[in-house]
Amino acid sequence: MTQEIYMRLIEEISLNAWPSYKTELYDGWLIRFSHNYTHRTNSVEQVGISQLPVEEKISYCESIYAGYRTPVHFKINPLMDPSFDKRLEKRGYVIQHTTEVMTMAMTNFCEYHPDTIQDKPIVQFQNQITDHWIHAVFCLNGTTDLTLRRIVPSMFKAIPKETIATFIEDGGRIVALGLGILDRGHIGLYAIYVEAGYRHRNYARSICSAILEEAHKRGAVNAYLQVVQGNAAAKELYKSLGFTDFYTYWFRTLECVGLYQPL
Repeated sequence: MTQEIYMRLIEEISLNAWPSYKTELYDGWLIRFSHNYTHRTNSVEQVGISQLPVEEKISYCESIYAGYRTPVHFKINPLMDPSFDKRLEKRGYVIQHTTEVMTMAMTNFCEYHPDTIQDKPIVQFQNQITDHWIHAVFCLNGTTDLTLRRIVPSMFKAIPKETIATFIEDGGRIVALGLGILDRGHIGLYAIYVEAGYRHRNYARSICSAILEEAHKRGAVNAYLQVVQGNAAAKELYKSLGFTDFYTYWFRTLECVGLYQPL
């Protein structure tokens, strides 16, 4: 498999892994809307062949997001013609949320083995994404907006692939969690969160390692993840597990000042 074909596969399965609240397919472009919960679920992606003039299509997308009262995000990846990124830059779009995609063959996975059994927290598993687990996500990532708390559960529950939801409790309260999503022999790591007071205890390492071990038992032969550029601690963790850099993507964003009001 060539690097380009594999990149297309990772892009496709990552789209499956994280559905948006609303989607519209427009002449080979996928317009995604989720009240700006994340850039990925609130952006335009090129997924097919286009026939309409590019400027016409960009203007259409801008009008859609103006109606939604959110910024316009276009996802830019290495598979796209570089001229499109330049075109957006000339229209006033700025780069936001640069993200690094990392991959790993499961044969390179370095399992976490603590010095003593007491150092290894108990990671619990559930095959279904429950309301309790989603509530813990909101608590750990600081989501307080009532609209997002209403719509995001439906996004998690709309994931069409097999999931591995994990968490670590302390006193009956979830203090760390993570999500694995299986698709075509790959396990994707998503939503890795640890409460601030519980960091530097190898909880994130334990969560990731547990997901990867379980996914391997279920037939996964490769793994992937996406980490925001500049998150040095996360990159160091993922490298220690066996992940290596594959490619980088970013978002071109237009704030549309005057056309929308932030939530």
